[in-house]
Amino acid sequence: MSAPDGSPVGAERSVGQLFASATAEMSALVHDEIALAKAQLKQDVKRGVTSGGALSAAIVLLLFSLPMLNFALAYGIQTWSKWNLALCFLLSFAANFLVALVLVLVGLVFAKKAKQGKGPQKVAASMKETAGVLQNARPHPRPELPRDDVPAIEAVARSTS
Repeated sequence: MSAPDGSPVGAERSVGQLFASATAEMSALVHDEIALAKAQLKQDVKRGVTSGGALSAAIVLLLFSLPMLNFALAYGIQTWSKWNLALCFLLSFAANFLVALVLVLVGLVFAKKAKQGKGPQKVAASMKETAGVLQNARPHPRPELPRDDVPAIEAVARSTS
């Protein structure tokens, strides 16, 4: 097994190697957070497009269907009920208006969701927090401890005989 920089795990690494490793990991973290912000922004744009599409569909439906649907529905109501033709036209308009109203409400719900999307703001706050933590981090000098794996050098007196 090896560390991210390729050195064996458990091996002593110099401060420079640790700093290089931390810098590489920080760079990867920033790249990942940017990718997250892009993905969240893309989702917010999709919601906005859905909202605009629903509102446009409501307007198109109201404009293009009114003459055709009003005549068909009014004459159908008049044939079925024998009511006055003017009242039948009013009822057919009311039906078209209710369908358009439902589409407007769907569009407004999606517009509110798109407006409430705070994906990029959350990522920006996270990046600022990470940068603040790393800005205050300083390498601390470590005291030299005697190592057990290196034998101590002892002075040996030599005798001349």
